[in-house]
Amino acid sequence: MLAKRLQNLHPYVPGEQPNDREYIKLNANENPYSPHQSVSQAVQDAAVNLPQKMGLYPDPDVTQLREEIAAMLNKTGGSFWSAECSGSEPESDCKPAPQNKLPFTVTSDMILCGNGSDEVLSFVFYTFFDSDRPLIMPQFTYSFYPVYCGYYDIPMKQIALNADWSLDTETMLTEANKTDSSIIFANPNAPTGIALSREAVRKMLQRAPKDRVFIVDEAYCDFGGESCIPLLAEFDNLVIVRTFSKSLSLAGMRLGYIVSSPDLVKAVFQVKNSFNHFPVDFIAQTAAKASCKATPYYVQNAKQIAQERDIFTAFLREHGWFVIDSATNFVFAKKKGLAGRDVYEAVKKQGILIRHFATPGIEDFVRITIGTPQQMAQLKTIMEAL
Repeated sequence: MLAKRLQNLHPYVPGEQPNDREYIKLNANENPYSPHQSVSQAVQDAAVNLPQKMGLYPDPDVTQLREEIAAMLNKTGGSFWSAECSGSEPESDCKPAPQNKLPFTVTSDMILCGNGSDEVLSFVFYTFFDSDRPLIMPQFTYSFYPVYCGYYDIPMKQIALNADWSLDTETMLTEANKTDSSIIFANPNAPTGIALSREAVRKMLQRAPKDRVFIVDEAYCDFGGESCIPLLAEFDNLVIVRTFSKSLSLAGMRLGYIVSSPDLVKAVFQVKNSFNHFPVDFIAQTAAKASCKATPYYVQNAKQIAQERDIFTAFLREHGWFVIDSATNFVFAKKKGLAGRDVYEAVKKQGILIRHFATPGIEDFVRITIGTPQQMAQLKTIMEAL
């Protein structure tokens, strides 16, 4: 009774979502800080004052939200941690760091939204990748990429990382040009946390196939990376994937988007409208628009998380842990003589969840999301004893 294609599906395994007891969750790269109070107020006002809207289909093109996202990107240059804001309240002024100032104005026709960046990625895979050539990606990266390759019957070529855990961009380019293939990777990468500079990505784009899209997933860019949005002025085959789940504290609301040329966005809209004309619901649009207006608050949080990440990294290294340099809201670490699974279990027994991957090659690492200073202090006490 089952379709043959089901045999090629290997579903994504998310971080543990317990319901039997309360844990401090540092295993899913969620933001430890709640959305700005204006977001909660906007959702409450919409539910109370516009209840009829929940009985009607939402704007299928999410027109106003796309305009708000464009404004947010123009104000920050696409990277919160380096943006300069006069305060943390919504009315505070924000501007990009000088090196991140955009050479053009992002407009709403350069943006498409979906029900989380995972759905947006699904649209991207369907729009741009075929079964006649492999998709080039790192060996260790966001594990949903191989899932979608199986889902859409897309062959893939996974490239081993360098000895220092950075992307082997040279081999990725060689393989892409050999088969005239697309490239996809997260920047900063997950689960390693290492970021390529914008200039390094520019050099990749200059040498990659010009007739194939080049995908950069910037889910974690706001915590330490350089956004590649400025490169859209030079490369019309670049597609950037972003999310509200990390720096904008809306993992529970499900919202993601792409930024690209109007022509490529239009193509993805065709796929979106052939699958689900209304993927972003009325309440999610309401929350997301309010979040964009509260950008200074999220800039402050991103800076706080980046600072706490660096403090925690130094702590682990002082206690004998190997920690890969991270530009994200998490660290990837291991300690000689300790199995990653055992570290995960020991920390869990103390009421904190971290992430362990059984994947060969990284099985002795644990991935730890950066929480509040109070949460990290509690975790330090546990890690110090291991």
